[in-house]
Amino acid sequence: MSGIPRFIVAGTQSGVGKSSLTLALVASLRQRGLQVQTFKVGPDYLDPGHLARLSGRPCYNLDGWMAGEAYCRQLFDTACADADVAIVEGVMGLFDGSSAETLSGSTAEIARWLDLPALLVVNAHGMARSIAALVKGYAEFEPELHLAGVVANRCGSVSHGQWLQQALAAAGGPELLGAIIRDAFPELPSRHLGLVSAEETEWSPTVVDPLAAVATGAIDLDQLLQKTRSAAASSGQVEQLHRTGEGLKLAVAQDKAFQFYYPDMFDALRARGVELCFFSPLTDEKVPDGCDGLYLGGGYPEVHAEQLSANGAMRESVARFCNSGKPVYAECGGLIYLCCEVEVDEQCWPLVGVLPTGARMLPKRKALGYIEATLQQPTFLGEVGTRIRGHEFHYSELCQDPVGQDGWQAAYALKKNRGGQVRDEGYQKGAVLASYAHLHLPSQPEALEVWIDAMRKGHV
Repeated sequence: MSGIPRFIVAGTQSGVGKSSLTLALVASLRQRGLQVQTFKVGPDYLDPGHLARLSGRPCYNLDGWMAGEAYCRQLFDTACADADVAIVEGVMGLFDGSSAETLSGSTAEIARWLDLPALLVVNAHGMARSIAALVKGYAEFEPELHLAGVVANRCGSVSHGQWLQQALAAAGGPELLGAIIRDAFPELPSRHLGLVSAEETEWSPTVVDPLAAVATGAIDLDQLLQKTRSAAASSGQVEQLHRTGEGLKLAVAQDKAFQFYYPDMFDALRARGVELCFFSPLTDEKVPDGCDGLYLGGGYPEVHAEQLSANGAMRESVARFCNSGKPVYAECGGLIYLCCEVEVDEQCWPLVGVLPTGARMLPKRKALGYIEATLQQPTFLGEVGTRIRGHEFHYSELCQDPVGQDGWQAAYALKKNRGGQVRDEGYQKGAVLASYAHLHLPSQPEALEVWIDAMRKGHV
């Protein structure tokens, strides 16, 4: 693995074309017959889904703030073991993260931890020699960070790209490895949380081939691979896990309505012997038989509210499971599904009815950012005082606070990373735990072991 090309696609800021470029690079390198292992910096679910589809391999999130350095190193080493090239898509601007003063949570933090050269993407629209000044600042801001080269996106013409190349060469800094003409990338569909998910995107040759052609025609791929091949291997160690979950089955909702999961979460559970039983709340009639726990992840239940509501057999099956005493974990979209109803465009759709409240969609984003959950009640994720980091991103809210109704309690003291505000959250009753927070459980082995133990016992 140490000899493979490996680099991180970074941007000067959000919106410069990192996602499109990363997808194009993956598609082009796959057409060369290479096994491409992809990663995404930060707590994103949508971009990794597309990268996984194009690469034919799981795409893993590398998040410094949520997971820490040791976990990111180990995850990177494990995933790259049989790959020909590793590409990490950055987040926001190269140095943007969870802090205004440090590299915490940034693309640059991951690049430094894993010794990854950065391919810097610049929006070159309306820019000439100034690109040299801009790139010089990014190249020198953090001396330990190495820029492998620059890609100028949204160039006005071929001659514009040549001008930019000359400007960078004259300045003696990182060279231009690619110039992409404005509107060269095919447009990808999007909705309120970002791109339309990979589950709903047809990655046919009519879409993939034009995307690959952008990278093949505009970027010096041979030079890029050569420049990034000498990067040193990270020193993380692959952990050998005890199969504490042998014989256990976890039902996992996965379809167009429920699709926001970290693939290393599934890896961690499987490595411990847990069998994952995937099912669709949209089209199946019941939770899979013989399961010891239920996991309802995030997604778009509001988009598919009519179909979820119409599947009364599944709603009843989920409700019965929630009353069985077996652990049920619901995140964000899963939380909404457990509500009595969801209001979308002034129309209400009945749902499972386990949580004594409804949910409603909002025209503007309700929450976005890192959070830390401190357990203030014992749960199947740990004892009182356990801390688990994660993030929130949703456009909905609960109509009433469930806490205090029919035995529901607040299991979390949820603290925002920015601002430090703390509020009660994590709604728990019996063995059901539901929250808007997406917790990063793969990096918390103690929490996974407590959850597995609860599944074996059949109760919290």
